[in-house]
Amino acid sequence: MNWITNYVRPRINSIFSRRETPENLWRKCDECSTMLFHRELADNLNVCTNCGHHMAIAPRERFKALFDNGVFSEVKVPEPTPDPLHFRDQKKYPDRLRAAQKATGEKEAMLVATGEIGRTPIVAAAQDFSFMGGSMGMYVGNAIIAAAEEAVKLERPLILFSAAGGARMQEGILSLMQMPRTTVAVQMLKEAGLPYIVVLTHPTTGGVTASYAMLGDVQIAEPNALICFAGPRVIEQTIREKLPDGFQRAEYLLDHGMLDRVTPRTQLRDELIGITRMLLGLPPAVRGDLPAPDPAETVEAVLAEAETSGTDKPNPTPEPARK
Repeated sequence: MNWITNYVRPRINSIFSRRETPENLWRKCDECSTMLFHRELADNLNVCTNCGHHMAIAPRERFKALFDNGVFSEVKVPEPTPDPLHFRDQKKYPDRLRAAQKATGEKEAMLVATGEIGRTPIVAAAQDFSFMGGSMGMYVGNAIIAAAEEAVKLERPLILFSAAGGARMQEGILSLMQMPRTTVAVQMLKEAGLPYIVVLTHPTTGGVTASYAMLGDVQIAEPNALICFAGPRVIEQTIREKLPDGFQRAEYLLDHGMLDRVTPRTQLRDELIGITRMLLGLPPAVRGDLPAPDPAETVEAVLAEAETSGTDKPNPTPEPARK
């Protein structure tokens, strides 16, 4: 028995030919612990195919699913003063920003874009909760103002997707000043007579809820989204009482009149197309992205022409051939 030929060489070959198995092929649902294949999960817009739990989705991925053919153009947002307070806790504020930018691949916590949904031009803005908790800082304030100005300039409705833990503590009072700034931006849309639709996703809390997130002409939420100013735990500790089940969740707020709709993410695009076109006074969108039929070729027009000409009415649905 040749020890080198029969043992050492196969061992070396197995080490160098071993294939690495990607670690991101499967993802566990946070609610039901079902293991979900990453492609199936992405095709279902990060909604669990077993229990319907809505996981977080990045703004860029959301826009790809929202806009027609996934095509959109980003809107440039003015850059604020970096680290205006020279804030430092366990880390410097610029270090936290760089870490968040590296982890998400995005410049900041909000993305603004223009495009079409159902052949309807819109402006959209979405917050990224994975970027420092989607916190509202000066950049987010600038982004909402840029989105509102773009919507007014192009005469398009604005659709905003909120997801935030509140104001950004590293910017102190400057982050709180974004509440009145964004409220003024929403007022610009109102004065221009343009629709402003808000989609509240999990979670939307703090100063975001107290400003632009609750000022929409239509308020829509994703299922089971936490929507509040102060969280349930803080309220329970303050009033020292047990809160009702589902308190501050989307379904609870819908029952108590704070929301207009609770819509699953997979149905949200069609819902937004219908609401947007209704608010703009446009006819319903044609499914399948087909052109609208010529009115002269409709069945009603053919029947009306037959009546006026005195000819027999044509049969719009021919009978199948008899054997």
